Amino acid sequence: MPMVKPRARSTQVVTGFAVVAALLVAGCGGGDSGAAATSTRRAHPTTTTAQPTGDAKPADATVEVSNMKFAPAELTVKVGDTVTWHFKDKAPHTVQGIGDKAMGLNSPIIDKGDWSYTFTVPGTFRYLCSLHPEMRGTITVQ
Repeated sequence: MPMVKPRARSTQVVTGFAVVAALLVAGCGGGDSGAAATSTRRAHPTTTTAQPTGDAKPADATVEVSNMKFAPAELTVKVGDTVTWHFKDKAPHTVQGIGDKAMGLNSPIIDKGDWSYTFTVPGTFRYLCSLHPEMRGTITVQ
C-alpha cells in the first residue's frame, strides 16, 4: 500500500487555499451594485473594445500609471466622462475595481499603452492594481 506523504498533501491544501483566497480578494468588496460603464483598451498598435459603444470617445481625464502608482490617485469627473489610464511603468499593471459598484473596472494586464473606461452613473469608484495591491485610486463621478 503506497503511503501519501503528509507534507505533499499539506502543500496541495495550502496551494488550494491560496488560489481560493486570491479569487475572493479579486471579487470581493462593498458598495452599490449595478452596471456602471463601458470600457475600452488601447494597446500598441491596435485598439480593442471590451463592450461595443460605437465610436471611441477621447479621454476627458487621464491617470498616469508609472513609478508604481496611479497619478492622480483621486480624480473627479462627470457622468459620461471617459477616463484613460496611460501605462508607462517598468512593470505591468491592471485597473481592478473594488466593490460591486466598480466591478466594470477590470482592465487586462498592460505593460505599455492605454485603457479607457466611460463612467455612466454617479458614485465613488475605488480601484487597485491586482498585481500590486498597494497601488490604489478613486474616481468620483458627479
